[in-house]
Amino acid sequence: MPLITCKGLTVSYDRRIAVSDVSFTVDDGDYLAVIGKNGSGKSTLIKALLGLVPVQSGTISFDGIKQSQVGYLPQQTAAQRDFPASVYEVILSGCLNSLGGGLFYKKQHKELALKKAEQLGLSDVLAKSYRDLSGGQQQRVLLARALCATDKLVILDEPVASLDPVVTAEFYDILHKLNRENGVTVIMVSHDVLGIKQSATKVLQLDTETAYFGSFEEYSNTETGRQLLGGGADV
Repeated sequence: MPLITCKGLTVSYDRRIAVSDVSFTVDDGDYLAVIGKNGSGKSTLIKALLGLVPVQSGTISFDGIKQSQVGYLPQQTAAQRDFPASVYEVILSGCLNSLGGGLFYKKQHKELALKKAEQLGLSDVLAKSYRDLSGGQQQRVLLARALCATDKLVILDEPVASLDPVVTAEFYDILHKLNRENGVTVIMVSHDVLGIKQSATKVLQLDTETAYFGSFEEYSNTETGRQLLGGGADV
């Protein structure tokens, strides 16, 4: 069942067309890798899916999930890495959209935050300051925060860009488990083509327009796919 359907999506950003006539679907249980060179429209597409930038033309439809229920792990800025809140507070903030206009977190929100922290191996650092954690721990905290917003769909924008290879592999394993064992649909923007081999079920390659959309298996048999996956190049 499609959770997201995009048809003829065009988005202008900073007075230029960043995404042009892009169409694709994300089905329940998919692991969609969004790849492409810098400036190809990947991050703009994600912002459009989240309602953060206006759509010039085309449509984005959600089925079985509201746009506000999508979990999001954005690229981090230096200021965000130095955020002076506790790990528990950061994770709990993922429940904000479910407060329903209330001012205070309820018991179920606090229990959910603790559950997601345990799921991602963060129970022993809940009282620590977020800014004192390693890069890998911070990304797990942000993923736990995203999972507090949803149990269906998470969107990640370059989540391993600043992580070392060992921590990157661990983070990919976490996403793989969430997708395969917990049924969480994943959309991940990445330059690391080899890193998506383990888990991606679909590939959307952008070059402002759609350069490829389809299964990972079919992509790996295209000339571009063979070159990138065989040579270990980033896009």
